[in-house]
Amino acid sequence: MIVVTDKAIAEIKRIREKEKLDSLNETILRVMVIGGGCSGMSYQLGFENQPEGPNDRVFEKDGVKIVCDSKSFLYLSGTELDYSDGLNGTGFVFNNPNAKRTCGCGNSFSA
Repeated sequence: MIVVTDKAIAEIKRIREKEKLDSLNETILRVMVIGGGCSGMSYQLGFENQPEGPNDRVFEKDGVKIVCDSKSFLYLSGTELDYSDGLNGTGFVFNNPNAKRTCGCGNSFSA
């Protein structure tokens, strides 16, 4: 399971509204792990309006649907997706218990 904090949900809803994505029939947030970054793997977020695939894991909280492909889920199981707007930086934060090492910016990791 991927846990999404209330602060992250609020920011996802704000972005959907700003980008006028709420008017689409079904807007989902895809969470992925891709190869690259200074530690080997990077997190990627993106909105889609297509239905989830047969191997996707689906999570929903407060009207926000989040999907993750099964390969990415191997690295993201148990992860908390948060949003930070503090002095140390603004953006989504992945608190991933599967990460053995992360880079200084927190955007890439190795497992």
